[in-house]
Amino acid sequence: MYFVYIIYSLSKDKYYVGACEDVNKRLVKHNTNHSGFTGKMGDWVIKWSEEHLNKTSALVRERQIKAWKSRKMIEKLIASD
Repeated sequence: MYFVYIIYSLSKDKYYVGACEDVNKRLVKHNTNHSGFTGKMGDWVIKWSEEHLNKTSALVRERQIKAWKSRKMIEKLIASD
């Protein structure tokens, strides 16, 4: 199984969209100090996730959500869950 997920950082008031096999393990990685967009905050929480049968399907959905480039659409998706 693969997942598409949205995490949120209160300190930066930002959302991040990603895809992976293990959401909880990935969240730990996001919350560690590393180079990259999510590495400096350390307060990421999972707001939404969606299960997919394969990696291809998950990546297509991730790209779709990222293409929205809209905080409003992301918040609507989270609220609909």
